[in-house]
Amino acid sequence: MALIKSISGIRGTIGGHPGDSLSPLDVVKYTAAFGQWALEQGNKKIVMGRDGRISGPSISQLVAHTLVAVGADVIDLGLSTTPTVEVEVVAEQAAGGIIITASHNPKEWNALKLLNEKGEFISAEVGTSILNRAENNTLSFCSIDRFGSYTAKPDHMDRHLQAILDYPLVDAASIEKKKFKIVVDAINSSGAVFVPALLTRLGLKDTDIIVLNAEVNGKFAHNPEPLPQHLSELSAAVIAHKAHLGIAVDPDVDRLVLVCEDGSMFGEEYTLVAVADYLLSKRTGNTVSNLSSTRALKDITEKRGGTYYPAAVGEVNVVAKMKEVDAVIGGEGNGGIIVPDFHYGRDALIGIVLFLTHLAQSGKSVKQLRNSYPDYFISKNKIELSAGINLQEVFTKIQEKYRAHPANTIDGLRIDFDNDWVHLRASNTEPIIRIIAESSLETTANNIAIKLIKDIQEAL
Repeated sequence: MALIKSISGIRGTIGGHPGDSLSPLDVVKYTAAFGQWALEQGNKKIVMGRDGRISGPSISQLVAHTLVAVGADVIDLGLSTTPTVEVEVVAEQAAGGIIITASHNPKEWNALKLLNEKGEFISAEVGTSILNRAENNTLSFCSIDRFGSYTAKPDHMDRHLQAILDYPLVDAASIEKKKFKIVVDAINSSGAVFVPALLTRLGLKDTDIIVLNAEVNGKFAHNPEPLPQHLSELSAAVIAHKAHLGIAVDPDVDRLVLVCEDGSMFGEEYTLVAVADYLLSKRTGNTVSNLSSTRALKDITEKRGGTYYPAAVGEVNVVAKMKEVDAVIGGEGNGGIIVPDFHYGRDALIGIVLFLTHLAQSGKSVKQLRNSYPDYFISKNKIELSAGINLQEVFTKIQEKYRAHPANTIDGLRIDFDNDWVHLRASNTEPIIRIIAESSLETTANNIAIKLIKDIQEAL
């Protein structure tokens, strides 16, 4: 069992002892702490929503009743997506929001993702204050005459989807004209509702939208992280249906992964690259991605006349850097796209439409579009952590070993070897060390990762 408290929210497995898992007591404690903080901002309204996980309805009720008990006026979207909740926080002029989702984690996990009044993830400083409030036992609840209110808003999808269609760089007419056939892997969660609805609004016929794993029951048909090894069913379906492309999203629809018409992977790293290429063809500007993302974004940005900037891993860190350098697009190499003049959050839905616009206007197939970008290979690996390990000591030893090479320590340790690189960091969402290496050659990327895994094991 596990309970992880970080800038990515309060995340844990279901079942087990309080403090060691996301138990009902932990849900109440951290929700109450967040609710009290939100009310202190001078606004009683809080928006909440959930993905399609098995534990979602149960945790949702706990969250809603707890917020009412601290005096908040709750707007409950019910089944939703992370980007939709973010959009609704702003639209409802709320003090903040809570998204009940563990994103890419398996079905036994769930989490509370916390948003500020801008519909953005709370800062590390605010997060620390909320954690302290919860853990110092300073919580208090309202008397009955000061309870907040509860309003269910199940028909909330329209505002987000319409805003996407109204975005200036979306060309719905070109998309409709192409008569795309698309296969969607909805992983038994929110994407089964939101992605087909979006594609229908773009003019696709129902017969041209094939949805896999379409029942919203949280019983994920495969590992919900949209990695190549988990998308064999989607790849086969694209070929079988002679579709133009395949779309995979994670359970809360903030990550977007694409499959080419021949069933090959477009590459989760290249989702952001392709959308950035389209956007930068319309407006010159800077870009941001995290240290674990492909250098192809830097290549495309510089080719288009902009400047690329790296950020620490984590959406809140990427957003902070985007604001600092006034980036026109940014995100993470896991298929997370952030379009800042739409909203500062990873949003697979606007990513889908911008990619389809790019595809339609380019006149290329998905495979041809992928082949037009620089080819890099990323090797993604991980080592499980035991309790009590001093990671900083491990990273210091490795940095010393490779002291002849440039290093970046804003998030774990990244070491650059000419045109290759490796990034070592502790995950924000799992008890693991991630080892990510990139090279223009797949064997080189794998060999770099293998070498650093051995270095870590020796240091441990």
